[in-house]
Amino acid sequence: MISAKLVKMIEEHAEQLTQEFLKDLQINPKTSSYHDVATEELHNRTYDVYRNLSDWLIDKTEHDVEQKYLALGRRRYREKIPLSQVIYALALTKSHLIGYVKRYGLADTALEFFQELELFHLVSQFYDGVIYYTICGYEEEV
Repeated sequence: MISAKLVKMIEEHAEQLTQEFLKDLQINPKTSSYHDVATEELHNRTYDVYRNLSDWLIDKTEHDVEQKYLALGRRRYREKIPLSQVIYALALTKSHLIGYVKRYGLADTALEFFQELELFHLVSQFYDGVIYYTICGYEEEV
């Protein structure tokens, strides 16, 4: 069972997390192709994951992830963003999320520590699927 407290904290601070991610994305040399992508679209996509994290980790099915991220892969191909940068941007999204939990989600008990580990595991599984389906969508366009 994941920590509802941690997930709620992430969802409540989704805007802050999104802004930190966007700033990093815009200045990071490994994501230079994103510097010309509309900030609003990037904001909305990232904010959706952070703000609705419990939905993405618990309620959404693999089919939901597949549909959303196949479309993202196709879109990024059409925008001529190199696949390496697409994947790096997704990894940055995950990194900001994990970093936030590490900074603010200090576990006081063994149960809370276990819940934090479970959250890390679920986030990793989610992003594994995100990356896989994004690559599939990108490859379909190639």
